[in-house]
Amino acid sequence: MSRYAATMIACLLAGNAVAWAANDPPPPAPADTKPVIAMEQPLQGDFWTYEVRDEISGKVSSIRTHMVTEVSPSEISIRTTIEGKDTEILSVYDRSWNLKNNGEWKYQPGDGSGIHSPLRTGDSWNISADDINSSKGLIWKRSGRSKVVGQETITTRAGAFETYKIETTFSRRPTNDRSRKQDITAVTWYAPAIDHWVKKTFVSRENGHLRINNVLEVVEYGRKG
Repeated sequence: MSRYAATMIACLLAGNAVAWAANDPPPPAPADTKPVIAMEQPLQGDFWTYEVRDEISGKVSSIRTHMVTEVSPSEISIRTTIEGKDTEILSVYDRSWNLKNNGEWKYQPGDGSGIHSPLRTGDSWNISADDINSSKGLIWKRSGRSKVVGQETITTRAGAFETYKIETTFSRRPTNDRSRKQDITAVTWYAPAIDHWVKKTFVSRENGHLRINNVLEVVEYGRKG
């Protein structure tokens, strides 16, 4: 076959492909999503409920609800309840959602899992903290880095959210046993409109061995009243 004939056939095929595409029915409209509730400033009674899926077993391991119990100029207190269990966990965060206190553990100055406002794609910050459990005499040193890698629309059962995607990596070592090391990688999709993350992946390895591989997604959220 001549080069001219081959070119003509390719053009005809391309033209037919365009014609077929034009005659195809339009794609279905996206399903209606819930309107986003404005929650830029935290208030007592605000809550976010998350489905926690264990990627190792492929099963939902828990349903957790975080509810704001108190807000001050420097801190936010959160009560966490787990569906099917009677236990409640009280955690204290700074206003950028870095964890400071979680039961027996204290994080000084914070665990580094929060945000740095204003968020901008390409921004990054270092993580350096001490994880202290005074009742058991434990101190873990953590260090790492977070980076805002982009903006994405994330859709969950709770709705569609405009988010900043933040990638975080850090390591932890106990001061009394330097042979142990935990390496954590997390990806957080933080939605400014509801002042919280709507999805998070969390992978933890100890001395190179996988321990945790979880995906958390918000399934419900709102505020008192």
